[in-house]
Amino acid sequence: MKRWYVVRTHAMAEEKANFNLTRQGYNSYLPRYLKRRSHARRVCWAPQPLFPRYLFVRMDTRTTQWRAIRSTFGVSHFICQGDEPSPTPDGVVEEIMAREDDKGYVGLNRETRFKKGQAVEIAGGPMAETSAIFDCIGDHDRVTVLMDMMGRQIRVRVPLEAVRATA
Repeated sequence: MKRWYVVRTHAMAEEKANFNLTRQGYNSYLPRYLKRRSHARRVCWAPQPLFPRYLFVRMDTRTTQWRAIRSTFGVSHFICQGDEPSPTPDGVVEEIMAREDDKGYVGLNRETRFKKGQAVEIAGGPMAETSAIFDCIGDHDRVTVLMDMMGRQIRVRVPLEAVRATA
């Protein structure tokens, strides 16, 4: 029976491993998402692996020469339990695939209850009860808000749960 297995890749070699596994006839899957990047006051969205240094391979370990995968360029090793590769729980990879958009990128749940320009308040931490303006949501459940400090607006990144709408 074919199942999904996790393969660990070399650092920053996910694309290379995925390409080589596909070229060899294996059914491999590298989930990617669009990461927000800013450089020199420009913002762009760049594709990144959803799980850095990992990808999935679908195979039947009884009929597939899975040990050959370990010598594929870009592949480091399988995630194993004992001497055998450990399968992912049923439905996990399919759920990730179901979240892909029409361009093949996994959609992260980046919806927030705030709109750009909305007045918010910092709820906790050293800046508690400080007024701000919501700007955007970033990576790792952090948001960017604009705060008035010393007569100018400063961008500050705070955890999403530390922001609440003002009344």
